[in-house]
Amino acid sequence: MGTKLLLLFIIGDILGTGVYALTGRIAGEIGGAAWAPILIAFAVATITALSYLELVTKYPQAAGAALYTHKAFGIHFVTFLVTFAVLCSGITSASTAAKFLAENFLVGFGLGWGQFGVTAIAVGFMVLLALINLRGVGESIKFNVFLTVVELTGLLIVIGIGFWAMGQGNVDFSRTVVFETESGKSIFLALTAATSLAFFSMVGFEDSVNMAEETRDPARIFPKVMLTGLGITVFIYLLVSVAAVAVVPVGQLAESQTPLLEVVQAGAPDFPIDVFYPFLSIFAVANTALINMLMASRLLYGMSKQEVLPRPLALVLPGRRTPWASIVFTTLIAVGVIVLVTNAMGPDTVSALGGTTALLLLCVFTVVNVACLVLRKSPPDPVEGEDVEDGGAGRKTFRSPGIMPWIGALSCAFLVGPWAQDPIEYSIAGILLAIGVVLWFFTWLWNRGVKAKRTRFTDPEELHG
Repeated sequence: MGTKLLLLFIIGDILGTGVYALTGRIAGEIGGAAWAPILIAFAVATITALSYLELVTKYPQAAGAALYTHKAFGIHFVTFLVTFAVLCSGITSASTAAKFLAENFLVGFGLGWGQFGVTAIAVGFMVLLALINLRGVGESIKFNVFLTVVELTGLLIVIGIGFWAMGQGNVDFSRTVVFETESGKSIFLALTAATSLAFFSMVGFEDSVNMAEETRDPARIFPKVMLTGLGITVFIYLLVSVAAVAVVPVGQLAESQTPLLEVVQAGAPDFPIDVFYPFLSIFAVANTALINMLMASRLLYGMSKQEVLPRPLALVLPGRRTPWASIVFTTLIAVGVIVLVTNAMGPDTVSALGGTTALLLLCVFTVVNVACLVLRKSPPDPVEGEDVEDGGAGRKTFRSPGIMPWIGALSCAFLVGPWAQDPIEYSIAGILLAIGVVLWFFTWLWNRGVKAKRTRFTDPEELHG
């Protein structure tokens, strides 16, 4: 990939479920100034992106956080926890998209099936993704470009309606500078909680490091393209958040399961945009779920193939060679998460799942920022075709400015704290990680007792292969 295709890939990876589903909840946490937590989340994401850029230009392999953790610390169990956390974040992100898709499906067809219907459609969608995954999916850049255009179209409609309503005098921009919090909650704590939730809208940039081996001259083009992609997406998000709050009262926006549809309906009541907008939203977030479930199943397959998790999870279909055991297992976990959280949270399921995704990735990003500091004095890995006698040590790589990795590690760790997270999100993340630890423990017992061998990653570079 060159500069343009990589930029579209990064923008398409960041855009998606977060802004479509959680704009209302963010406004509910902090009031009309919903742009503020988005801006802070962007700053934290950008600082962490600088660490990713330093590491991906030094180690241009596709394994991402798992590889950086392994090279920095060399402790198998730490690498395992980081890898499984990334896997779980894919499952919770896909579950978030499935729930939001189900809610838009009911609105689009005018079905009043209630929470049970939303859950049933979300579960059915996850099963459909599993069938597609079992058949095998060849991700193409052209398809990614098309879906990026769909996602952008949906957001640009909201922005356009905001400006049109402004021209008609039907908006209240004074709401956009008002900070409102729940009773007994300070603005600082409310802003912290909203920032942690808004961070879900910014994740996706880290997936682009998995394209390092498919990118021409990654050390040269990756830094400017990733930072440009983050800048474009946050600009769009800020316009969407301002338009949403200016057109729709915060209370109405916070209570809606489809907040951007509320903006479309309120801002342009005489136009039939709201008829097709739910389906546009469905299409925009469906790819998020598919890609995340692809990632989760392949990552589980890679861990099983290296005998870090039970070997049967690496079973593949004889003809298509798709990892059916890992696909079934990750789908069952996603379905279980959807059903469990729906019964525990009810209408707030989407925000709980999105918050859990952000929590897991904030933990991973904390480790990656620390790994960046640890690996600063290590020489880069040589790349294929590189004519450097010292094995890559002479290659110019990106370097995160000054103390940025320290700031990234501290800010991400701060947003992991209980002051920024809902207790249900700790519970979901804990259950998912506990499943991984139990599987790892039984694998360790089997490897040690039956095969008399160590349980460890032999080739972390190939986890995303």
